[in-house]
Amino acid sequence: MAQAGLPLVAETLTAEAFAPFGQVIEAGLAKSWPINGGTTIRHHALAEAETGAEGRAILSIFRAEPWPSRPLDMLERHPLGSQAFMPLGPHPWLVLVAGEPEARACRLFAARADQGVQYATGVWHHPLLVEAGRQDFLVVDREGPGQNLEEIRLDPPVLLPR
Repeated sequence: MAQAGLPLVAETLTAEAFAPFGQVIEAGLAKSWPINGGTTIRHHALAEAETGAEGRAILSIFRAEPWPSRPLDMLERHPLGSQAFMPLGPHPWLVLVAGEPEARACRLFAARADQGVQYATGVWHHPLLVEAGRQDFLVVDREGPGQNLEEIRLDPPVLLPR
């Protein structure tokens, strides 16, 4: 039986294509220079955490498993601060975002294992979408007072490419 939902095609993740939703975190996209006696290259200020007046930036590790349901029927956003994800494993992953909380507004990006993203404050997105098994991500997001999570259901849902 065919799954009902709006099919998506994965776009290549580039800074230009992702700009309406936030920033791509990738070595080489910002100023860089050698440090530590020339043994390290610093790729400087790849993204800037947004925390609002009463928040603070925190670092966490999220251990993600492949998303169990297809089609995808939910989106979330964080209205008080940005949220950044940088993979710590060797696998590519998917980034699903939307300009508004509707299936027709969803865009899917194929991210390499060396690319992260920072969702701008208030951007609708799907939780982590890994496909190659368990993968860890370094996450920078906001901690502080206020409700910083909103979730909605997509009807119709969206379908990932096979």
